[in-house]
Amino acid sequence: MNGILLIDKPEGWTSNDVVIKLKGMLRQRRIGHSGTLDPMATGLLVVFVGRATRAVEFAEADSKRYTAGLRLGMITDTQDTTGTVLERRPVCVTDDELIGALSGFLGPQQQIPPMYSAIKINGQRLYDIARKGVEVERKARNIEIASIELLARDEENCVLDVRCSKGTYIRTLCHDIGASLGCGGCMSSLRRTQAGVFDLSNAYTLADVQSAADKGEAEKLLLPVDRLFSVYPVWSAAPSQTKRIKNGNELKVSLANGRYRVYSAEGEFLMLGDVSNGVMTTVKSFFEVEVP
Repeated sequence: MNGILLIDKPEGWTSNDVVIKLKGMLRQRRIGHSGTLDPMATGLLVVFVGRATRAVEFAEADSKRYTAGLRLGMITDTQDTTGTVLERRPVCVTDDELIGALSGFLGPQQQIPPMYSAIKINGQRLYDIARKGVEVERKARNIEIASIELLARDEENCVLDVRCSKGTYIRTLCHDIGASLGCGGCMSSLRRTQAGVFDLSNAYTLADVQSAADKGEAEKLLLPVDRLFSVYPVWSAAPSQTKRIKNGNELKVSLANGRYRVYSAEGEFLMLGDVSNGVMTTVKSFFEVEVP
């Protein structure tokens, strides 16, 4: 069983909880995911099964889209409503002022990760340090917010649509938006709706997967791993070239420099290949390895 499984992660589960559950459902040992979601968050979790786990590193760089709840007037230690409330402030912000503040967060920028995060400093997770009541200096990260749209608002409760780069903490974005308005703010909900080329509308619940597994039809839910690389052009290898690829050899080709999805004459997805000066090298192989 190999491929990509799109899961609608339920609230209260860690991303690793989902992977453990799927290993049991699918009876597969090799399962991984890209783009960790906090237990509070729901929505699209891109899961890789079997040899498709080799593609996880490429999916990590994908842009994301979220529907986020922003609670104005509340500041917490975790930057979301699950944490301890540090301060409450009155909210005297008009819609125009809010929209104006949102526009100030567009584009490339640096963001300081929250203390309650899985980032390691000197071998320790930040959230473990934070739980001891300690705050340490964190390096700012380069992120980019492609768009922020105010979808709805009811007094201090707002709903935002956010498109952003990898590594963006929406909790921190909500906190920083509140700070810029002077009233403070934190994240009240989060739902991932898109990750790279994948969309939540095509995702399955864990109950869906269990039902399919019970019928012996779980494999039908998987997407082919090459769907992740649909932005790259296709190149088909001749049988002799396919043999060289499976032996780990370079190929001499008449192709423009760049990255390609490489297939066998039978349509098997073999690898991602990079071409430079007429030579194709393997970036990552995905063909089935025959065990003697």
